[in-house]
Amino acid sequence: MRVIDLRSDTVTHPTPEMREAMYRAEVGDDVFREDPTVNRLEEMAAERLGREAGLFVASGTMGNLVALLTHCGRGDEAIVGGRSHTFLFEQGGMAALGGITPRPVPNQPDGTLRLTDIEEAIREDNVHFPRTRLVCLENTHNMCNGTPLTPEYTAQVARLAHARGLRVHLDGARIFNAAAALGVDVRELVQEVDSVMFCLSKGLCAPVGSLLCGDTDFIAGARRARKVVGGGMRQAGVLAAAGIVALERMTDRLAEDHARARRLAEGLAQISGVEVAPVSTNILYFSITDEVGRTPEELVDGLMERGVLLLGRENGRFRAVTHYWITDEDIDRVLRAMEEVLA
Repeated sequence: MRVIDLRSDTVTHPTPEMREAMYRAEVGDDVFREDPTVNRLEEMAAERLGREAGLFVASGTMGNLVALLTHCGRGDEAIVGGRSHTFLFEQGGMAALGGITPRPVPNQPDGTLRLTDIEEAIREDNVHFPRTRLVCLENTHNMCNGTPLTPEYTAQVARLAHARGLRVHLDGARIFNAAAALGVDVRELVQEVDSVMFCLSKGLCAPVGSLLCGDTDFIAGARRARKVVGGGMRQAGVLAAAGIVALERMTDRLAEDHARARRLAEGLAQISGVEVAPVSTNILYFSITDEVGRTPEELVDGLMERGVLLLGRENGRFRAVTHYWITDEDIDRVLRAMEEVLA
């Protein structure tokens, strides 16, 4: 029985074209800046996002950490969303490794931070307080139903931050999903932030890696920060080759994943006792009511017995994420499995 894995888009594996590109990749020592495939990927990423330079890193968590280490010094403070990936799911790396204090402010249901909350979180110049250096945003917002942030909102935050002498880092792990959902060029979503990270290994299907992009000076500093956290790779062209295929082939098809997430949501909404959150991209959250007579654990286990994997979250919420390897037939099978388990 084929397993339908909806736990995350990180479960995607490389396409045959990616595997072929990896096999044939021209390589060199990337720490010496001599890997032509890595160099090409970094240039492509920077061009796609309208930035001066890019840096290949092992993961999105590393990309966010490197950005924080570059923007902030020890003892500085970064404003983050209270439900952001950087704050909740990156092991407190900014504090543990950078001596940077996170200052969380509430995420709104759409993933935004209120401008007034950001303004109030910026410290005054006082020897008793850390110095506020950075505002971090997330687009799309994982814990807020995969909702995309609009270009207009991101620009408002950037202008506020810059007026107060702060910089803005965007965790854009799924930024191409945001662009697809909003029908805009990805450059519009990042043009006023100071740095942006995006992942290759989620909906874009590459096996490893993320890109951190910004201006030339920022990337020079980020390259040093990457090295100190152990991120300097050697013949990394075998990984970068898959990333090149991802940027060339995978970004324009993400709307298909969104359509399947909507179709799944529509089907789940027809099942008694299932409550579905709004769907904007490829991330779907839902919950079950007491009337179904099943615990969250029983639902997860029952689906697993039927070859369907999904994640249980806090407060009885479940997450399902569509991706390249999920088909229309898979959606039908998931809905049948849900009906069987909840019958």
